[in-house]
Amino acid sequence: MDDLASVLARGCPGPAPLGVAVSGGGDSLALLIALAEAGGRSLRAVTVDHGLRPEAADEARFVAGICARLGVGHDTLTWRGWRGQGNLQDAARQARFGLIADWARARGIGRVALGHTRDDQAETVLMRLARGAGVDGLSAMAPVRRANGIDWLRPFLDVSRADLRAFLHAREQGWIEDPSNEDTRFARIRARQVLAGLAPLGLDAGALAATATRMAEARVALQVCAADTAARIAQEDRGDVILSCPGLQQAPAEIARRLLVAAIRWVASAPYAPRADALAEAMTTLQRAPRVTLHGCLITRERNRLRIAREPAAVADISALPGLPWDGRWWVQGPAEGDETLRALGENGLSACPGWRDAGLPRASLIASPGVWRGETLVAAPLAGLGAGWTARTGTGFADSLVSH
Repeated sequence: MDDLASVLARGCPGPAPLGVAVSGGGDSLALLIALAEAGGRSLRAVTVDHGLRPEAADEARFVAGICARLGVGHDTLTWRGWRGQGNLQDAARQARFGLIADWARARGIGRVALGHTRDDQAETVLMRLARGAGVDGLSAMAPVRRANGIDWLRPFLDVSRADLRAFLHAREQGWIEDPSNEDTRFARIRARQVLAGLAPLGLDAGALAATATRMAEARVALQVCAADTAARIAQEDRGDVILSCPGLQQAPAEIARRLLVAAIRWVASAPYAPRADALAEAMTTLQRAPRVTLHGCLITRERNRLRIAREPAAVADISALPGLPWDGRWWVQGPAEGDETLRALGENGLSACPGWRDAGLPRASLIASPGVWRGETLVAAPLAGLGAGWTARTGTGFADSLVSH
């Protein structure tokens, strides 16, 4: 293995400010110390206390103490959003990324380093293999991923967990073992145990991580092919995506699936793709019905094309202030007076736009489009012909999303 300074020079290049997420576990703690020792950049650490274990506050203080010794600034963020329903690990993960992204943007930090290792990569591949994942799923974690306005860096994906423990031992630095690492209720822990048993067959962390690398290369090739196909058969229409049905039928099945999934994710600002069986069922339904809802989208059959639009019910309760993204993708700007709110246009708002038919968008698309409200009074509806000096645009175009996804 290369020394960690060389690994970090490749994985976290340049002097730009860098955040580092540190839980107190061995992997993230090794990342923190290695970054501090390497120097050459402005570094600040962050720890998220999920409020799920009484020890979490002490663990955050443990990290803060190490940061003070290293001369690295540190902040602790807290999350109290768990209501006891759904997938705890997924909810905590999403909350952690959201909190850290907000923290980084507020401090002018554009990238955050994470301590995922080759072992984490292998466990992820194994879990996704069990779910029947395709190329994208088996690509597992990328060294760099753009999300929530932040570049998330994983410089240690080619470094083993054992190597990082050896690094800490050499510095006589202890770390915190999360008790959940022994809890077999979690799929990742079961995968970790199974992986240890598969090692004698040669199916170890290195082999699975190598598979992830090859799948990532295949994924890039498929993305390029999907983007080329989209240039011929896809059209972005003011927040909707229109796909040619003959074009989808002539494309290879995997490319057609990618275009559908990418359109749904872009329209819904969804972090995940719809389930494969749900997508297949929706496409079957469209053979006999004019429209279907899926993953927060309304998919409508229009002669020889499909229109993927936002489902009105999915945005009915979403609000934001001007200057902030609405529904994860719309940026609305205009002559704000300070008391406006961005909400879906809805039926009531559409009735206040007498020229909405001239906009050329379907009624359902307009109902789900952004409106500018002052209390219950509609100020502007940029997509429905009531501009009043306001404009609405998506932050990232559909074509760009084909590669970023």
